[in-house]
Amino acid sequence: MAKVRTRKSPTKQRVEKPAVTVSGTLGLALFGTKFMGRAHSIAWANAPKFFDLPLEVKMAWTAGRDASETHEFGRTWGWNGSTIDWRETLTDPTVQLVDVATPNHVHREMAIAALEAGRHVTCEKPLAGTLADAREMRNAARKAAKNGVKTFVWFNYRRAPAVALAHRLVKEGRIGRIFHVRAAYLQDWGGPATPLVWRFQSAQAGSGAHGDLNAHIIDMARFITGEEISQVAGAIEETFIKERQIVVDEAAALTGRTRGAKSKKMGKSTVDDCVLFLAHMSGGAVASFEATRLATGNKNRNCIEINGEKGSIRFNFERMNELEFWDDTRPDAIKGWTNILCTESVHPYVKHYWPPGHLVGYEHGFVSHAADIVRVLAGQSAEVPLPDFEDAWKTQCVLEAVIQSARRRRPIAVSEID
Repeated sequence: MAKVRTRKSPTKQRVEKPAVTVSGTLGLALFGTKFMGRAHSIAWANAPKFFDLPLEVKMAWTAGRDASETHEFGRTWGWNGSTIDWRETLTDPTVQLVDVATPNHVHREMAIAALEAGRHVTCEKPLAGTLADAREMRNAARKAAKNGVKTFVWFNYRRAPAVALAHRLVKEGRIGRIFHVRAAYLQDWGGPATPLVWRFQSAQAGSGAHGDLNAHIIDMARFITGEEISQVAGAIEETFIKERQIVVDEAAALTGRTRGAKSKKMGKSTVDDCVLFLAHMSGGAVASFEATRLATGNKNRNCIEINGEKGSIRFNFERMNELEFWDDTRPDAIKGWTNILCTESVHPYVKHYWPPGHLVGYEHGFVSHAADIVRVLAGQSAEVPLPDFEDAWKTQCVLEAVIQSARRRRPIAVSEID
């Protein structure tokens, strides 16, 4: 490691603003060293290997809370420097892009500080843990955009080749007018034995399965259909596991490596375990959404079905290389679901990876996302539209409308939120 900081620097530091226009080298700072920190590190390290990028990617800094852990993370995942004071990275004029991969409650502070320092920012989803935080981030992004500063949000499932192909088919009119959208994100890791990690604490997460999982399928529905969610109704939020064991070592508790990872004390879970709701789309379609961490037997079943007058599409991330397509314009004798293996070079992003039939995985969505960010910052176009803070704000408004609908027991127009 070239640079290591084990003490916090003074609170007030001189911030060096780099040139907004990026050319030659793109310097990065990553905030967060856990699950998403690993996923983003893989993306930044591998994007230049798979894609012919217009900029050289320099993984300059990573920032975390624990000095030794952050240093080890940086060494393992390829970062040149590590620090426990994320603001220190903003004093480095070679850092042009800040990547926020932290728990939701600190998105606002970090992202706004980076934007005010003239850095481009890419942030994990949801945009923030609360609507108020998200609004401040959107407003800061609008202000920074006037000076050419760009924002991005890691809705990585847009870059699964099958999802990107679904977006293309709908845009080409292959399924015609849309009648129904059914989306569900089902996981089963949140049972009674799962300890009280930050994702179950509203002060840090904002919400539970709703913000974590519904955010993804709301974005995916908006992205594929090209329509907005205009009204939500019939919303239900439920917390099944009221108390969980308090965590001593969160990472060890989740992986089961250490017996002492959990204490015998119990703490209150203050987020939802599942949220379901119905919706109207701006084009007239009706939709249903379900997110839960207690769907036993479902590991990462992120799925969506869209029915139109000319055809239908179905996707399930547990079979992420496949897209099912029903072409209702075909003769009755040969109508049926076609299972498309999305590994041909004509499919989105595939040409950058492996030969036909050689499957891509979870990490490749992040790699493709990172590559598109680099392209956009160099003045080129992304292969698939990248969500920015303005885009993610729309998803945040839907998330908020759902919670209000559940608690007020009435339909909520999304326009009431913004």
